[in-house]
Amino acid sequence: MSVKRGEQTHPMTGNPQKPMTLALEAARDAARQGEVPVGAVIIRDGVVLASASNRTVTDQDPTAHAEILVLREAARKIGSERLIDCDLYVTLEPCAMCAGAISFARIRRLYFGAGDPKGGAVEHGPRFFSQPTCHHAPEIYGGLGETESATLLKEFFKERRNENT
Repeated sequence: MSVKRGEQTHPMTGNPQKPMTLALEAARDAARQGEVPVGAVIIRDGVVLASASNRTVTDQDPTAHAEILVLREAARKIGSERLIDCDLYVTLEPCAMCAGAISFARIRRLYFGAGDPKGGAVEHGPRFFSQPTCHHAPEIYGGLGETESATLLKEFFKERRNENT
């Protein structure tokens, strides 16, 4: 499994920027709510099926990551647990929990912004999609909107540290 890095052209729409822009807007909304600024969007055939941001604090739910929430919403919308022909855009490299859910949902392509050396599971940590026990691995494009995604996270945690001093 290889992760394609940098600004890529979306195979279907030719422009991956618009969905990532929507994911970044969701991430900024999360930050305004005091949540870690991660946003996610799922598209199919150029149409946005779902958008979500982290809500772990708001929902008091450790599984309320943006990826999980957007997978749930898209599955409800199309009436299937399999999100065949769907692409997921997320501002941060997914963790192991989210990577597992992405695999089970059969997401076609995963686009993510900032890498996550501590908690990521795509190109860091367990590299979930490279494991022989992984049933489905999407095409993976990393680094889309990386600078803005990383800046949002850094500023959020910098503010948190300043509040605690």
